[in-house]
Amino acid sequence: MAFNILLVDDSKAIRSIIIKTLRLTKLDIDQIYEAANGKEALDVLLNNWIDLVLSDINMPVMTGIELVEEMAKDDLLKTIPVIIISTDGSTTRMDQLKSKGIKEYLRKPFLPESVGEKIDKVLGVKHE
Repeated sequence: MAFNILLVDDSKAIRSIIIKTLRLTKLDIDQIYEAANGKEALDVLLNNWIDLVLSDINMPVMTGIELVEEMAKDDLLKTIPVIIISTDGSTTRMDQLKSKGIKEYLRKPFLPESVGEKIDKVLGVKHE
C-alpha cells in the first residue's frame, strides 16, 4: 500500500530537505503534498486522501498547533496521524502536543534515519 503524505512547513528549503529524506526511506509513497501553513494544509486535507501529516509548529497564518486543533474537530481528519518536526524541543511543548493528539515529535535538525523510524512506528510499517 502506497501512502500519501502531507508536509507542512513555511520554509520551502526545509520542505525540500524532508521530501529528499522521505524518498530515501523504504516507505512506499504515492504522493507528497506540500503546504506552507496550517490553513493551506487544511485545504489539502479536505480535498485529498492523506495518510500522514508531517508538520512544523511555528508558521504564519495558522500554526501547527492550530492545525492539530482543527483536525481534532473533524471525525475523519482526527484519525490521520501527525508527526511534528520542529526546532522547538521543550518537554512542555511536546507534552502539550501529545495531549492534543500528535503521534510523534521529531526535533530539527534530524537524521534521515530518524524520520523513517518515526514514520514506520506511526504507520505500523514493517520492512523486510
